[in-house]
Amino acid sequence: MIDADALRLALLRADPKLSKFNPLPRILCFDDFDNGVNGWCELIGNTDGNLDNMARYVRDFHPAQLSTCTYFDQGTHGPMSGTYALKAATRPVPDHMAVLCKRLTWQDLGPVQMEMYFSYKSEWNFEPVPEGGREWDGNYHPSEAQFGDIMIGNDIQIDDEGRRTHCALRYVNADAQGNLIRRWKYKTSLQVTRRTIRDMFPDDYLEHPLEDFQVQDPADWEDVPDGYQPLCYNEIPSKVNWHYLRWVFDIGRGRNVELQVNDKVMDLRDIPVPVHDSPYWGLARLLNLEINVRTRVPVRNFLYVDSLLISADW
Repeated sequence: MIDADALRLALLRADPKLSKFNPLPRILCFDDFDNGVNGWCELIGNTDGNLDNMARYVRDFHPAQLSTCTYFDQGTHGPMSGTYALKAATRPVPDHMAVLCKRLTWQDLGPVQMEMYFSYKSEWNFEPVPEGGREWDGNYHPSEAQFGDIMIGNDIQIDDEGRRTHCALRYVNADAQGNLIRRWKYKTSLQVTRRTIRDMFPDDYLEHPLEDFQVQDPADWEDVPDGYQPLCYNEIPSKVNWHYLRWVFDIGRGRNVELQVNDKVMDLRDIPVPVHDSPYWGLARLLNLEINVRTRVPVRNFLYVDSLLISADW
C-alpha cells in the first residue's frame, strides 16, 4: 500500500524549486519571481473614483519591482536562484513605506502558511556618517543602522458576520536614531483603514499624515517573546544573503500561530490580535497577504524576495 504522506514528501524533495520549502498539505501559490510579480501589487487606497480623494497616507506605497540585485561595485548580484527577485523599495524619506499585497480568498477556516527567502539592504549612502554615528571598521558598516524594518501581515475576514482583523509581525532592525534593535514585534492596535481614519480625523482625514498606518498609535507594538534576532547584513550594503522565513496564522481563530526565521522558531499562539468592532461589507472570505519595508531615515531601504510559497491545511 502506498504511503501518501511519504510519496508527497518524496515528490517535494525531488523538486529543486519546492524542496527548500516546508508547505502545509495544500499549496495555494508558488511565486517564482523569474516568472513575474505573481500578483504582488502595490497597496492602494480606497477612493470614490477621484484619485484626489485618496487619503495621503496611502498615495505612495510604490509598485512591485523585479530586480537582479544590481550594485555599483559588482554589477548584477542576482537572487538566490534564477534571474529575478521581487523588490520593494522605499523613497529616501523618513518613515516612507513600500507596501505590496497579494489578494486571495479562503476556502476554509484553517491554518495558512507563508514561506519566503528574503534579504534586506539600505542603499549605499556616500554621505558622511551623521555625528555620533559609528564609522565603518572593515566589518560593521554604518548603512546597517540606516535600515528600518520589514513587516509581514494579513487582512482577513474571519467569519460570516464580516469581522475583520490583521495579524502582523514586524522585524525592527533600527530606530529613527540609528540604534540597532534587531527584534520581532507584534501590533496591539488595528490598522488604519479609510473608515477608521475618517472616524479618527474627520476634519482633515484626506491630508492627515500618519507615521505608521499599521497601528492607531506608532507606539502600539510589543516585543514578541524571545524575539531578539540579529540577521545577516554582511558588512556592506551590496552583499546579499538570503534568509528563510515561515509564518503560520489561523483564519478561524484570527491569530498568529508560529514564526520561524532561519533556525529560530517563535510560538505566537498567545499573542493577542485585535478585531475591528464593526463588520465590513464586501469582504467575504477575504485573505490578503502583505509584505512591506520602511525606512526611518532619509536613505532608501530595499526588501528582496527570491521566491515565496503559500500553503494551507484545508
